[in-house]
Amino acid sequence: MPLEIYQRGATFWAKGRIEYNGRQISEYIRESTRATDAEGARNWIAEETERRVRRYLIGDEKALTFAEAVDLYPCNADTAKRLLPLLDALGNMLVSEITPKMVRDLGPQLYPAGCTDYWHRSIITPVRAVINNAHDLGRCPPIKIKGYSKQQRVAQDKARGKRSRIERTPGSWDWLLKFREHASPHHAALALFMFTTGARISQAVAMHPEKHLDLQNGRACVPGAKGHDDRWLDIPMELVVELANLKVKWPRGWDRKPANRRVFGFADRNGPRKGWSTACKKAGIEEIGFHAAGRHGFGQEFNVRQPIDEKAAGQFGGWSDTGLMRRTYTHAESATDKVHAAFRTGLVQAEIETGLKLMKKKA
Repeated sequence: MPLEIYQRGATFWAKGRIEYNGRQISEYIRESTRATDAEGARNWIAEETERRVRRYLIGDEKALTFAEAVDLYPCNADTAKRLLPLLDALGNMLVSEITPKMVRDLGPQLYPAGCTDYWHRSIITPVRAVINNAHDLGRCPPIKIKGYSKQQRVAQDKARGKRSRIERTPGSWDWLLKFREHASPHHAALALFMFTTGARISQAVAMHPEKHLDLQNGRACVPGAKGHDDRWLDIPMELVVELANLKVKWPRGWDRKPANRRVFGFADRNGPRKGWSTACKKAGIEEIGFHAAGRHGFGQEFNVRQPIDEKAAGQFGGWSDTGLMRRTYTHAESATDKVHAAFRTGLVQAEIETGLKLMKKKA
């Protein structure tokens, strides 16, 4: 009989055997899940089942610690920084003993003032990547880690006295023109490039003038990211002229070798930050981030303000999922005015059609 839950007093228990492909792989289990609701008990069963199946498939002879799994993982400097506190917490543990709940519980332990989205980026994502990379190498079982729930997000926001997932202000032509009046040539060109191509800041700063620009033919290449290949785009003539007039730069502190040149002259995504902030202050405009000014601005411009064919906008901007583009990269603008205008339009049409008035004159 597969594991099933039943209530015993204030908590839920689990009883039965764990099965894999119709075959029993565990002894008879009768154990408290320590959960006070059915959903928590079912989550316990799912995690216990996954742990037992991993042990059944992999066995204990391939025991691997989390620290050893980290050694197998090819990571960049940013990921390495995130892994350091995780090594202190999990380093000596066997990967097979690490449960999804154990990983989620590290959020409030390591970053009590962080939001759940930060916990997900800094804990769940790197732990999952490290363990599943080791699994791909045949060294340990894989792991699936469910993210934090909406209830957990709200509770953590209340605990730290600060809201997360604040609506981004997307870039616009109005914002961009004011920004460019007070920005350096390279900051101005960077902002224009991201807004008109949907490029991410990490992609833009990685561009090399010889590898990623073909200005004679009016083209630029947005380097690949998040599973996508490089994409060559026919860019507006205004952007072609802007890029052609940019002075060749090397990131500060880099050797002046041809391979080290960058279109916008910045070493990484943090390079433009100070000048970006200064230009916003001088222009007297809201300081919005790179992603909001560029990729969100592109999505808003071509889906809401100047709507074009959804497939065309998605292809040019590098979205394989146009649904994601609509859900995440479009924002309500002047919502109250639009709703009130539609209300009045509908009311007038109905009054004309019926000959009745919503607001009747008093006798």
